Amino acid sequence: MNEWEERNRRVIEEFRASRDEIGVPVEGRPMLLLTHTGRKSGQRRTTPLVYLKENGRVYVVGSKGGAPTHPDWYHNLVANPRVRVEIGTEEYEADAKVVTGPERDRLYAKLVEQMPFFGDYQRKTPRVIPVVELVRAG
Repeated sequence: MNEWEERNRRVIEEFRASRDEIGVPVEGRPMLLLTHTGRKSGQRRTTPLVYLKENGRVYVVGSKGGAPTHPDWYHNLVANPRVRVEIGTEEYEADAKVVTGPERDRLYAKLVEQMPFFGDYQRKTPRVIPVVELVRAG
């Protein structure tokens, strides 16, 4: 297990051990757990992600710290959009929907307003960092 995987494992354990709190923050940021299906392996994987909530809608971003490529979880969502979302004590199935154009730009700007480091990530990479809405299934 590499350093990043080990960090994520600890965050997931801490998150699940603190279920009595709604939206357990990590370093003061709202955090959710996203369980998705690997596009190549077919295995279920759980990734802790910072999220943006607006008008009851939940969004995550594929920043990967400003790396030149999208994170693996993003590719998994594109290939297999049905996911499981955990926020605090709430768990539900959702469908991942990539947000594009002016709506993506507006949401990303709002995210940068709340968490300025996301602006640094976008400046570090030539790719457009994706925004994904997690639409509750049902």
